[in-house]
Amino acid sequence: MEELKKCVKEASRFLDRVAGILDADGIIVACTDEKLEGSEDPSARTVMLADENLVATYGRTYLKLPHGDRSSALCFVDGADTIARNYTELLAHWFHAALRQRNSDAEREAFLKNVLLENELPGDIPLKAREFKIPYSSQRLAFLIRIEHAEEIDCLEILQNLFPDRRQSHVLAMDEETIVLLTDYPKDDVGQIDVIARLILDNLNAESMAKVHIGIGMPADTLKDTAKSYREASLALTVGSIFESDAYVMRYDKLGLGRLIYQLPPTLCHMFLDEVFPKGAYESLDSETLLTIQKFFENNLNGSETSRQLFVHRNTLVYRLDKVQKITNLDLRSFDDAVLFKLASMVRKYLEKQDKGTLKTAGGKWWHG
Repeated sequence: MEELKKCVKEASRFLDRVAGILDADGIIVACTDEKLEGSEDPSARTVMLADENLVATYGRTYLKLPHGDRSSALCFVDGADTIARNYTELLAHWFHAALRQRNSDAEREAFLKNVLLENELPGDIPLKAREFKIPYSSQRLAFLIRIEHAEEIDCLEILQNLFPDRRQSHVLAMDEETIVLLTDYPKDDVGQIDVIARLILDNLNAESMAKVHIGIGMPADTLKDTAKSYREASLALTVGSIFESDAYVMRYDKLGLGRLIYQLPPTLCHMFLDEVFPKGAYESLDSETLLTIQKFFENNLNGSETSRQLFVHRNTLVYRLDKVQKITNLDLRSFDDAVLFKLASMVRKYLEKQDKGTLKTAGGKWWHG
């Protein structure tokens, strides 16, 4: 019905007579005269039961609008003359075309979702793509957008307005929290990938006050391969939520060690932690010591810079690092020990997330690779 309301609003700009749409109960749901919307037309029920599709009565001309195998709405124009009849028929054709376009858009969207979720037979994808006039061999990229705490403003509508060209981009609502942007891969300027992500982030944050995270997959050579790009974007979001919780954009091609750790069996991870840390050692490190370790790693094991950023004397930093060595048997000033501690910390973080069951994946699936 929203499509029909838009058409009526557009018609009010050039139509010199009152026209509108009645539902099956005879209520005016859209009208060129907005004051009439919500009022009842007592003739509507009689017209709906009539054998003829086009009926002129009580100063109005009515025409039934088909909906599936039955009529559930009426188009009307004030007047019972030839002009009113012509207006009614023209508007009805327009409304019917709008409904048909909406149905076609819905079918196209359902097809693309099925491609991403691998619910389409590979051999059928090129044929259906041709039917929906979607280029099959274009290189595309999947942006998986997870939205939390959104206001009433429709995030889907915001993204559709950001990417209106359906020849290049498709915006698909996968569920209440997840939207996918399937767009042409900017192979001549790959820097545009980050620009697009930032554009999405800034607009959704500004207009909906939503908490947004974006996962980006690798380019897909054909429409069939976009399912792989979608899986990669999902994995990027999942891995990013574990190891880079402060980041809002996660790219599959920049996951680093996180991708490797995520694919390790939990049993192997537990064995590794038991080898690296004595029992209870990591848990005995207080928050101040953990912050010191974090800053020490961020500054590439540079003691002077770490001391400056923490506003502590160099001897205080040395004392804290000695304390870590005493508890864990790892000297973070040694490159090998520092790498071992960093890996073990990431493995521990991964296991904690998994144990809490807080890992989210698109479509309720676990993607490994």
